[in-house]
Amino acid sequence: MNFGTTEIILIVAVLFLLFGATRLPQLAKSLGQSRKAFKDGLREAEEEEKAEQQKLASPAAPQVSAVSDEALEDELRRRAEAKVEN
Repeated sequence: MNFGTTEIILIVAVLFLLFGATRLPQLAKSLGQSRKAFKDGLREAEEEEKAEQQKLASPAAPQVSAVSDEALEDELRRRAEAKVEN
């Protein structure tokens, strides 16, 4: 739908009559802020979707611990003693 100059002037005139000259800048500002927030939300959703797809595409391999059984037992014993002291 193409608007000509007459239609645009008529729309602007109706807007001035409905909202007044003082409220139009506020209306335009809030419309711009809403548009920016909407675009930011879309961008965040796209980034989250890409991150999720990457996570699903390359699952992490399970990590094997390099701690020996003796070191693990010592650490568990140390933590149990620290818990008792508190």
